[in-house]
Amino acid sequence: MTEPSAPEVECTQEHASLRVSDVTAAIRFYTEKLGFRLGFTWGDPPSMAGVTLGDVQMFLEQGTPGPNGCSVYFVVGNADDLYEFQRANGVDILETTGDRPYGLRDYRVRDLHGYELGFGQHLFNAGPPLEIERADVPVRLEKRLAALLHDLAEYKRMSLSSCLEETLLHTLEGVGPHTKTDLKHIQQLKQKHGIDYDSHASYRFVER
Repeated sequence: MTEPSAPEVECTQEHASLRVSDVTAAIRFYTEKLGFRLGFTWGDPPSMAGVTLGDVQMFLEQGTPGPNGCSVYFVVGNADDLYEFQRANGVDILETTGDRPYGLRDYRVRDLHGYELGFGQHLFNAGPPLEIERADVPVRLEKRLAALLHDLAEYKRMSLSSCLEETLLHTLEGVGPHTKTDLKHIQQLKQKHGIDYDSHASYRFVER
């Protein structure tokens, strides 16, 4: 008798659910201390709530907390900024930020009901060093675009050359290197430097 094969399953959402003794207090902690947003509440007073971090929603349900052996991990765009926000709000830090051998830069905290929460961002420099030889390539960029690139490289803690290499390599693969957090920051940089043209504008650039 042959074993049945697993069906093709489409699954785009997953909701962790934590039992808490006080839903209202948990909502306040997650939104004010951890940086989550309130998605919904159910009941008055609430017996259930949904809190979101980016596009990920987690449920908080009225019940007896059971933190032993339970942890929830969130992959974010910028772990360092979130860590500083939570640390400044007095959150109980279990492990400070650091680059881990499993390819993430992360940290861990404990919430007010004892649950362990991890927050990390992908490390794209994981793997063995790749020895290369660099060549000087004369590059002239539109002035405002060059200013944005300098700021973006500083924001991503990269050299200007590394930032250009990252962008070029991802473009050649047909994908973008930037997280949603990066893209929001890029929009702010475009406003800062007065960039009012779109991605096709380079075809119309004419030097003064």
